[in-house]
Amino acid sequence: MSFILNIDTASEKAHVSFAKDGHILHTLSSETQKEHASFLQTAIAKLIRESGLFLKDLDAVAITSGPGSYTGLRVGMASAKGLCYALKKPLITISTLEVLTDAALQAFPDMGEPLLFCPMIDARRMEVFTAMYKTDLTLHSSASTLVLNEYSFADILSKNKVLFFGSGSTKWKMICKQINAIFLDVLITPESINRRSYCFYLQNKFTDLPYSEPVYIKDFQGLTRN
Repeated sequence: MSFILNIDTASEKAHVSFAKDGHILHTLSSETQKEHASFLQTAIAKLIRESGLFLKDLDAVAITSGPGSYTGLRVGMASAKGLCYALKKPLITISTLEVLTDAALQAFPDMGEPLLFCPMIDARRMEVFTAMYKTDLTLHSSASTLVLNEYSFADILSKNKVLFFGSGSTKWKMICKQINAIFLDVLITPESINRRSYCFYLQNKFTDLPYSEPVYIKDFQGLTRN
């Protein structure tokens, strides 16, 4: 039995949902990135009113920990940690890039050939937060920042087909000349957050609460400032 509050304020859309045993019960979303901070607490309160559920009954709180919007990451992590401290519940932190890749795998489960999955989150100018995943969601290359140019990924694309997606993939598509690059429109969904949080819960993959913090990857000066 699991009752989890899922929170994502790191990306373009904010999502808050209650899920029980891996199934979403209620969800609310905001499509205005600059309003994620004001949306979050109001949305949690609304979920409680509309669902008839209570925070005291939670088994865990899950949060997308980054990379992503600097302000969004701070707001989400502070709220999630505050709830966990107050309710004495465990915290689950999930890479935003992993959640985005899960969404891509679910949206396009069978591409007919082996692929690597490359999520991209817009950082600013020609820079992105990115990583590379295999189809089982294990890392092929770890999360990092990358300043894109037409030669980016040249070595790996010479040997592999790679699926690129996420907010940062649009500017890569504009300059990419590699025939093994495939582009698809994928965004984080409440379902993708829930799948990962439920998996982590079953594996007891909780984050040490006092030391949990957003995964910025780089200094504030280089982050998106939404």
